[in-house]
Amino acid sequence: MSTEALTRLAEERVDHRFKGLPPDADGLTVGELTAQRRNLFTDGFTTPVLALSAERLEHNLKLMETYAARHGLAFAPHGKTSMAPQLFHRQLEHGAWGITLAVPHQVRVARAFGISRVFLANELVDPAALRWIAAELAADPSFRFICYVDSVRGVELMDAALEGAARPVDVVVELGAGEGARTGVRTEAECAAVADAVAATDTLRLVGVAGYEAEVPQADPERVRAWLTRLVTLAVDLDKAGKFARAEEIVVSAGGSAWFDTVSEVFAGIPELSRPVLKLLRSGAYVSHDDGHYRKITPFNRVPEEGALEPAFRLWAQVVSRPSPEQAFANAGKRDAAYDLDLPFAQVVRRDGAERPATGIEVTGLSDQHAWLSTASGAELEVGDWVGLGLSHPCTSFDKWSLIPVAEADGTVVAYVRTFF
Repeated sequence: MSTEALTRLAEERVDHRFKGLPPDADGLTVGELTAQRRNLFTDGFTTPVLALSAERLEHNLKLMETYAARHGLAFAPHGKTSMAPQLFHRQLEHGAWGITLAVPHQVRVARAFGISRVFLANELVDPAALRWIAAELAADPSFRFICYVDSVRGVELMDAALEGAARPVDVVVELGAGEGARTGVRTEAECAAVADAVAATDTLRLVGVAGYEAEVPQADPERVRAWLTRLVTLAVDLDKAGKFARAEEIVVSAGGSAWFDTVSEVFAGIPELSRPVLKLLRSGAYVSHDDGHYRKITPFNRVPEEGALEPAFRLWAQVVSRPSPEQAFANAGKRDAAYDLDLPFAQVVRRDGAERPATGIEVTGLSDQHAWLSTASGAELEVGDWVGLGLSHPCTSFDKWSLIPVAEADGTVVAYVRTFF
């Protein structure tokens, strides 16, 4: 695992590109700023500023590592959630098999930072991207790459782009989650046709089946379980038909952040196949978790004895206007906070070094650079106060911040996470 590119991240200079960092840190390298162990609240950080909790981040990494091991699952967390190579490597250190990504640019970022196993949970038919993948595979025998296929036409396009490639590209048939769902083959007969098309090429190698159970229409435990059972049955049927003849192992993969308990349950029943089975879970939002969408639907809520993820993000904004007793405005808006599923949640207020619950304070809307705060009677809030906001949906939190402080509970910043969107 290459560390040279990670080292170069520490050598990057701090400047105006990075929101929320202390103005007097301009010109320092990220490594030099990290070594200063500045305090998020007292050492020059400007609002709005997004921070990750060092303790909660580590807790979440350990929890999913032990969960996957306990259930006999390999784990390739979806890196599109963070696009943070430092977090990729921490996930690998905590037992991840590899990293899941969605588009070629993300694979290029992962490869630049030494990631040797990539599962692309998407179809890939772009000739330029495929030729680049082929060159990476030819140059690095240790690089393993897997992507979806869901059509004969897609297979034909891939085959044409990969003509003359030194190594075949490993592919899995994506089983669609149902009518009206996203990508993926809709019927088993079509799956067989796609598998046959792959077998007719020298440039592709069929190694398994995969899909995304959260796309099941009107998803509930029964519907998700039924679809996962279809996925397993598809793997069994394709194996019986000899479709994995060139594979060294058979990949069966699913698992977003909403139903990985059901994935674990169904995958535990995968029968013995002609080759070893790689049961690959891909949940990604766990790394930071959240205070909204995922906190409501996490499988750990359904199976509490497995543990509990902890929200690791907090966005700090400052009250800049208090025009009436019922209303206030803080200086963080759509450019700073995830808002595609839920608005931020007012959690705490800081004033003069003291922190208290944000009782009676609610975020009711976001403008580009303002959070609209409703304040109930008696709510203590003044211009200049810092408000700590919990966020929903980490997938649209990381992409708004290119360098994120990682702070301990007392505010000491111990690291900075660089993102690439």
